[in-house]
Amino acid sequence: MKSELPKRKSPRAWWLEYNDGRYFITVCTQGHRHFFGEIEGDVMKYSPIGTFLLNELENVVSHHANVKVLQYVVMPNHFHAIIDISPSLPILSDAARSVPTREERMSGCGKGSARTALSTYIGSLKSAVTRYARSINPDFAWQPRYHDHAIRGVVDGNNISLYIEYNVANWVLDCFYDMEEQ
Repeated sequence: MKSELPKRKSPRAWWLEYNDGRYFITVCTQGHRHFFGEIEGDVMKYSPIGTFLLNELENVVSHHANVKVLQYVVMPNHFHAIIDISPSLPILSDAARSVPTREERMSGCGKGSARTALSTYIGSLKSAVTRYARSINPDFAWQPRYHDHAIRGVVDGNNISLYIEYNVANWVLDCFYDMEEQ
């Protein structure tokens, strides 16, 4: 008899629907491996995988009409982005379904089919990059989850924007700088 695995608690805030608003997200590679390039001086030198990721971030509207990537930075082993999700536009993904209830969001389960616009976009971005990256390096992988922060007002947004703008120049101070597993 196979025992049922415990349900994983969602790291998402139960009070947010993640279907509209602005979010600061960070997505890392598995093991913090440097798949996207290297920083030389204060300039990011992109690998082919890093260039592909840049292109995907710049051309989001061709796949997701309700999503705009307002600002981003691609680092050697992660990227940051400010993502704006508009509720007034249709979600172009087949994963567009009903919004989960508060209880479903708190438990991280739901009906099994409820996905938010933010998670749909991040999932499709990670999938597209993975397909391309594995044609170059079969070892490419993302960390399973991503970090998100709902932007709360102008001051919060400005601080995040400055962090993104100066992220490459501050690479040696970055918490992900010396994390690559050997």
